[in-house]
Amino acid sequence: MDVEFHRHDGPSAKAITDELVGVYAKVYDTPSYAGDPFFSVESFRDRLEAAFGTAGFETVTAQRGGQIVGYVHGATLPADKPWWVSLGDRRPKELGELAEAGQVFWLRELMVLPEFQNQGVGRQIHDTVIAGRAESATTLTCIIDNQPAHDAYLRWGYKVMGQIKHAPESPLYDAMFLPSPR
Repeated sequence: MDVEFHRHDGPSAKAITDELVGVYAKVYDTPSYAGDPFFSVESFRDRLEAAFGTAGFETVTAQRGGQIVGYVHGATLPADKPWWVSLGDRRPKELGELAEAGQVFWLRELMVLPEFQNQGVGRQIHDTVIAGRAESATTLTCIIDNQPAHDAYLRWGYKVMGQIKHAPESPLYDAMFLPSPR
């Protein structure tokens, strides 16, 4: 599939907020998420808009025919992020040291429109954002019962550190990291 990738910093991502939220609305319009306030479009919009100003924020979009068919966004992981801190010594020592030095990329969201899934777009978006980052390590959190995403991350080389919750109302997530150097 022919897709074009575009990088966006906070201000340029803000300019396409409605398109990003539109993709989210389609991806999360499934029985396991629909109706859950944590996954509401409004809740996501609030989290996304709050992320625009974080250190190292970036969005990479995949576009086909001028339409966003998927994207990833993330930022430099703050070493004091509560979910990260909650892992304690389940984090590899080297990864903790890299986080303290501002050298861990936190891949916050990766999504692909349903009609473009299972075509390699997610992997391409992932690899594109990772290749362009200055940080030397990557971490993410994945809902434990999102089997397609969970399996993909494991295939891509991620390792599970432990389970966390982002908020009391959030589902359970596996905190994962990509151990191999880039």
